Amino acid sequence: MAVVIGVVGPHDLVDDVAATCEEQPGVSTLRLDYDHESQAPAIVEAHASAVEGWLFTGAVPYTLARDAGALTRPAAYVDYTGATLLGALVRLQHEGQDVTRLSIDTLPAAGVTAVFAEAGLPSGNLRALPYRPEMTPEKAIAFHRRPPDHPVITCLGSVHEALRGDMRVLRLVPAAHSVRMALRQLLLTAEGQAQQDAQIALGLIEVAGEAGLLREATALGGTIAAFRGGTHLLVTTRGPLHRATGGFTGLPMLTRLADHNQLVRVGFGLGRSAAEAESLARRALAKARRIGDVAAVLSLRAETDIVLAPVATGMAGQQDLSVIARRVGLSVPTLKKLLEARAAVGDMPLTTREIASRLAVQQRTARRMLHRLELAGLAERTGNLTSGSSGRPLTLYRLTL
Repeated sequence: MAVVIGVVGPHDLVDDVAATCEEQPGVSTLRLDYDHESQAPAIVEAHASAVEGWLFTGAVPYTLARDAGALTRPAAYVDYTGATLLGALVRLQHEGQDVTRLSIDTLPAAGVTAVFAEAGLPSGNLRALPYRPEMTPEKAIAFHRRPPDHPVITCLGSVHEALRGDMRVLRLVPAAHSVRMALRQLLLTAEGQAQQDAQIALGLIEVAGEAGLLREATALGGTIAAFRGGTHLLVTTRGPLHRATGGFTGLPMLTRLADHNQLVRVGFGLGRSAAEAESLARRALAKARRIGDVAAVLSLRAETDIVLAPVATGMAGQQDLSVIARRVGLSVPTLKKLLEARAAVGDMPLTTREIASRLAVQQRTARRMLHRLELAGLAERTGNLTSGSSGRPLTLYRLTL
């Protein structure tokens, strides 16, 4: 059975990107084009049930869909800073253009600098306008029109149309190699997601009354049965539990059951076997008992426990770090350092090495911290960065806590 990938982008790019994807055996595509990037979130929400993953033709529609909370399936975007940008530089150089003096929009400055370094080109005279949510085609056009008059590389079709009569402007079109790399990353993520979603999830529930339990189990795609000592056993899988808890951040059924019961404690365990899931569920229930009369905990392997409860907000709208600390098993000072790291880079991703350096910990410790935050929906992987050595690639994370 073919894996269906939704390809989202402007009219003139979707077909070529989809055709490259369909060269991969076992992959079919759903081609979804738009007139403007702002339509991407609505397109994704409307077709989410029809695909196993999303591939965006560029970073802009991906970012808009992600920030709108529309991505409920694995997603990736074609990175233009690798083979795509190199191909554009070669083309301009063949035309006799000075590729060391360019005006470039949308691409991250660090990615552009890295490509120029790999090509042995100086980057000191480049003008770059990285993508930000507030960036508009009009702002990009004004940026490119500013002196000095450099050749332009743009990722936006509207910018290309506006400038091509006035100056040398080249619109980046995804290179086939870049599409294949993005698709490979997406398929690995989708396959891993499918395997994770099939994990067994067992819940042990302590509650005085049984009213509503069957309905809650059905909502989780599972079954409910009596267990030992008056405890109820809920059997489901990771996928429905992940969706119902908003990515392991809160448990709506806890609030509903607490409306009719003074004592509601829930312990979920995720395991590769029923025995492992039950052992973890027992650990989670024990921790829920220590928290209070109304509490829910999810226990995973590697000694990871997540409190499934709403996150409190302060007057400034910031999440209560003490609540997050209990959920993810990290200290408040560590979370503050992570917030400082996020503030220092804005919306740009950080590598595990950079996190380790900022927190003065080993990389394996940083990976473990970021994994816990990812499970709690407070960090997301955005790809890998090859270090140029024979070691393992550095994982890129965007902090969302």
